[in-house]
Amino acid sequence: MTSMHAYRTHNCGALRASDTGVAVRLSGWIHRKRDHGGLVFIDLRDHYGLTQLVLHPETPGFSIVERLRAESVIRVDGEVIARDASVVNPNLPTGEIEIRVSAVEVLSEAAELPLPVFGEPDYPEEIRLKHRYLDLRRETLHKNIVLRSRVIQSIRNHMFAQGFNEFQTPILTASSPEGARDFLVPSRIHPGQFFALPQAPQQYKQLLMMSGFDRYFQIAPCFRDEDPRADRLPGEFYQLDVEMSFVTQEDVFAAIEPVMHGVFEEFGQGRRVSPISETHTFTNDFGATFEHKGFERLTYAQSMAWYGSDKPDLRNPIKMANVSEHFRDGGFGLFAKILGADAKNQIWAIPAPTGGSRAFCDRMNSWAQGEGQPGLGYVFWSEDQGGWGGPIAKNLGEPTQALMESLGLGAGDAAFFVAGDPAVFAKFAGLARTRVGTELKLVDENQFKFCWIVDFPMFEWNEDEKKVDFSHNPFSMPQGGLEALETQDPLTIRAYQYDIVCNGYELCSGAIRNHKPEIMLKAFEIAGYGPEVVEEQFGGMLNAFRYGAPPHGGLAPGIDRIVMLLADQVAIREVIAFPLNQQGQDLLMNAPANVLDKQLKELHIRTAPPIKV
Repeated sequence: MTSMHAYRTHNCGALRASDTGVAVRLSGWIHRKRDHGGLVFIDLRDHYGLTQLVLHPETPGFSIVERLRAESVIRVDGEVIARDASVVNPNLPTGEIEIRVSAVEVLSEAAELPLPVFGEPDYPEEIRLKHRYLDLRRETLHKNIVLRSRVIQSIRNHMFAQGFNEFQTPILTASSPEGARDFLVPSRIHPGQFFALPQAPQQYKQLLMMSGFDRYFQIAPCFRDEDPRADRLPGEFYQLDVEMSFVTQEDVFAAIEPVMHGVFEEFGQGRRVSPISETHTFTNDFGATFEHKGFERLTYAQSMAWYGSDKPDLRNPIKMANVSEHFRDGGFGLFAKILGADAKNQIWAIPAPTGGSRAFCDRMNSWAQGEGQPGLGYVFWSEDQGGWGGPIAKNLGEPTQALMESLGLGAGDAAFFVAGDPAVFAKFAGLARTRVGTELKLVDENQFKFCWIVDFPMFEWNEDEKKVDFSHNPFSMPQGGLEALETQDPLTIRAYQYDIVCNGYELCSGAIRNHKPEIMLKAFEIAGYGPEVVEEQFGGMLNAFRYGAPPHGGLAPGIDRIVMLLADQVAIREVIAFPLNQQGQDLLMNAPANVLDKQLKELHIRTAPPIKV
């Protein structure tokens, strides 16, 4: 007779009606226990699923099982039997069978639980993270972490299929003056000196291109000592780091679109994904128009003007418009006065199809006041008047009809208006657009809507320091190259920089890189960095440029955000196995923590805690 495996012949998700009569051994956690008049029913759970067990009072070990708490680990022997038709569970893959238990062994007895696993009730984050091993047993979180693994495997498969090679770059590296704060690592054998954990493998991946590797990718850990947000945790995150040689922006788009489309189609549970075969017409900020296939494209300026954000949710069909000319010559005095006060001031309209009621407009106005605004001007279709109503329509008079028609609006609709300097109000206008779309149920949530944001400004004005500064990635190629840097107003220069946005989330940033030393030195000079500073801080890469550098570019989609979207979560910690909390602490491992004086002495470090006032 063949002896059974020590713990299991099958997992808890494997058995079906066709296995009826088979002698089996299962091991797992007691997910739920129910006492039905002498019989005890147990849902036994492992990584793969649930199987129902039945124990009779005469079953050896029955009295032991009766007192066991949920989440205790047991091993059972028994026979697969078919459930009566009346108690078949169609929602469970093993729902047609149960196990008549003949023997039980307790492998590990659970103490009283600080966190319930069955039922998944909401629980405080502190308890969930302190006992993350229990939290990870819960079905939703467990599925999210498995999904993450499958998504990463799929991404790797897509990348290898396109001729990319995966290489690893250093985790101990040099501190960078750009971007967020570094995590520093003291060097024991070089007293007083520090490594830094990489914010991203930016310089290394460019150096790989200069080393002749052509197509690189890596599922790369990145470390930033920054404040947390719901969609960005402090500490570490992972990105699909990509770099390619001898490419234009179009080549990068053509390489990455099938990867993003493929992964979202594979794991999107039937939701529509922006097609990559569709042809779009794109007009840049300088009036040039061309057609392209793939995801929709918007310039940074268009995205801000139409959606009030550089990460627009295009599932919302509302597109804002500059309607300044309708108000410039009087009519509504307040808007005319604002337009006359400063040449950069504008009036923007936020169309609200189907929003034509005073009640909705009043609700939006109250919301705006709750956001710290004085209010939100509006025009709505008044059933009582059989035409356009509201203070703006009353003052503007007959031109209101032309204004609303220019927005594609008619009976039953409304529009909201914001006025002033767009640089100041654009973010609020974008929030109002989102609010209108959500309140009026205009957002098509059954899809993943991708777009590229392109043509970011190379530089911006730093009001605090009264100087020109980099607005995005300092290693990007300016459009127009050295000539643009030498002849154009820096604030008019566009860069070959681009983001992928999906459903209102920025999934990645990227750029065609600057690969010429003279362009790099000039770009940094404009931002106030002399050649000696560039040589000191970026000398490794600058020297590599001097020995033959290919044109190259890349990008880095965030793994955590991709999985977050696919798992229908709004917090990144729900797709990370062991995240830090909102204060940047690991409550499970109690980190960060004090270290021994001996360790500090070896590192030639003395701590200086902040003085309590």
